[in-house]
Amino acid sequence: MTQTTARIKQHGKNFEIIVDLDGALKFKGGESSSVDFLEIDSIFSDSKKGFVPPKKDLEEAFGTTDVNSIAGKIVKSGEILLTQEYRDEKKEDKIKQVVDLLSKSAYDPKTGNPHTPDRIKNALEQAHINIKNIPIENQIKDIIAELSKIIPIKMEEKRFEIIIPAIYTGQAYGIVNQYKEDETWLNNGDLRVNVHVPSGMVFSFFDKLNSVTHGSAVTEEIREEK
Repeated sequence: MTQTTARIKQHGKNFEIIVDLDGALKFKGGESSSVDFLEIDSIFSDSKKGFVPPKKDLEEAFGTTDVNSIAGKIVKSGEILLTQEYRDEKKEDKIKQVVDLLSKSAYDPKTGNPHTPDRIKNALEQAHINIKNIPIENQIKDIIAELSKIIPIKMEEKRFEIIIPAIYTGQAYGIVNQYKEDETWLNNGDLRVNVHVPSGMVFSFFDKLNSVTHGSAVTEEIREEK
C-alpha cells in the first residue's frame, strides 16, 4: 500500500487527506464506492504540519463535518498526488502494452516478418519515444511514425464497413473516428463508416463499439481482392 495526499481548495481554503493511492484512484474512477482508502481518519488544512481546520470551515466548504463524506468529495473533485513509483510503474505498463501490440500486429515491410518484442523495445528506447498515459490506440500512429525512423515497420490492419444506428452515433463516433477512412450519413440518420483497425486492437475496438451500441452495429469485414 502506498500512502499519498489528496487535496482540494474550497472557498479559498486548502483541505487535505492522507489516502491509500490505489484505493483513492479506484474510488475516483468509479471502480469502488467505499471510502476505505482513508489512511488517517482526519481532514487537514496542512497534512505535513498536522494542522486541522475548524469545523466551521468544513461546514462552509462541504456542508458537513462528516470525515467520510468530505473525503469522498475531496477524492472525486480534487487532486490525488501521484508518487514517482506509481508514475514509473504506469510508464512500464504502457511500454509493455505497446510492445505486446506491435509484436502481434506489426511487421517489417521489407521482409514480411514480424518484429520480436526485444527489437521493438530496443527501438522504442533508441527513438526516445514518450509514451503518454492515455489509451494506446490514441497514440499508436505517432509511435509508429517515430519507430519507423529506427526500424522498417508497418501495422497489419483489418478493414470493416460498419453501420451504426442513429440513436447511438453520438456515443460511437469517438470510437470509430480515429480509425475512419470515410463516412456516409444515411437518410435515416444511421452512420455508415469504413475503418481500418490494427489487427491487435480489433477485439478491444469491437468490445467498446458493442458496449455503446448494445451490439446493434452491423459490421462486415472488407477483404482485399487478390
